Amino acid sequence: MNRFWVVLLAIQLAGCATARTLDAAKPGAPVVYSGTRLDLYAMNGGCCAMDRFGAEAPSYPGVDLPGSALLDTLLLPLSVLTVLGVNFQATGGL
Repeated sequence: MNRFWVVLLAIQLAGCATARTLDAAKPGAPVVYSGTRLDLYAMNGGCCAMDRFGAEAPSYPGVDLPGSALLDTLLLPLSVLTVLGVNFQATGGL
């Protein structure tokens, strides 16, 4: 049963709309709930996801939607700071 969850997680992350949109960094693209918006756009028959979001929509947006909504919610504070133009320097180590 654990293998099922590992495979499901791998499939979700491989096609995750949130990861795709955050990686695209297209100027003018939506930032807040970007993956969820991309999934809904694809589910409603949107034609030009690359032009609007800077990333291709997942093959199965209905399957990806719950995972993207969860990840978008977890990343919401950082997304809001990005929209507001707050620069923060994250560093690690000593």
